[in-house]
Amino acid sequence: MQYFDATQTADRLDYPVLIPALRSGMAAEASVPPRQHYSLDPGGEATLLVMPAWNREFLGVKLVDVFPGNARHGLPALSSVYVLADGTTGQHLALVDGGELTRRRTVATAALGTSLLAPEDARVHLIVGTGHIGGAVYDAYRAVRPGIATTLVADPHNPAGAEALAERLTRRGADAAAVEDLPSAVGRADIVTTATLAREPVLRDEWIRPGTHLDLIGSFRPEMHEVEPSLLGRAMVFVDNDVARTEAGEIATALARRVLTEGDIAATLPELCARPAPRPRTDGEITVFKTVGTGLTDLIAAVTVFAGRDPA
Repeated sequence: MQYFDATQTADRLDYPVLIPALRSGMAAEASVPPRQHYSLDPGGEATLLVMPAWNREFLGVKLVDVFPGNARHGLPALSSVYVLADGTTGQHLALVDGGELTRRRTVATAALGTSLLAPEDARVHLIVGTGHIGGAVYDAYRAVRPGIATTLVADPHNPAGAEALAERLTRRGADAAAVEDLPSAVGRADIVTTATLAREPVLRDEWIRPGTHLDLIGSFRPEMHEVEPSLLGRAMVFVDNDVARTEAGEIATALARRVLTEGDIAATLPELCARPAPRPRTDGEITVFKTVGTGLTDLIAAVTVFAGRDPA
């Protein structure tokens, strides 16, 4: 069995490779049982996630520890590992760093959503959240919307993190700026990507102008919200998979309040990927793509790492 550390995993998951792999893999036949959640403390903050998936060639499982309080100790909130096995014999093939795999497949999935749903002429991109996931958003979106000219960075819970990320992007040649006036920044953006662990909405419905596309990455539990559920009532809503209906706070709350109905969810990501061309946009429509993560994207990413392995 081979081991791929974080650096090796990142090297094999370049976004121009990973995003097309996700698009083709999401449209293929696979089995993806619901992921299991285990609360690890009385307050429900710490969580263990178990995410299996398999197809005709491979099977795998990811173990994820989510400890939001780690920020106080200068540690990432997520820690995980992926075990990849042969789908025919069950023999273990690889142990892949789950942190980098999760980070890259998460932002690549959101970028895939943007490639299929967002305006092709988008020029201004707003990133909200600058943690382990938010810090990777820029590179993934450059792979699908190279025409983006300006990147705005905001983090209501960590303004210093927004300044640091904007400075890093600027040093790389990007036109990037940290912003504190979030309503104004949202009003400027063609694409908004949120990557927070917020329990209260960081984006208000009234801030979102017609024509905006939003990718919501952060929430993966019913009590977590990055946008006000009312926004979903005036948007075209897409999800990466059906479990978002119960796991994503924005979706679950909007459904419970009847702001959104089951029939209002326009399509899942596998359905979008199976179409021969991206869905055309209508003038002024707001599109929302909500991703909670799926074992299938993990499997596709792990196979991509393994397929690019160094020769023995």
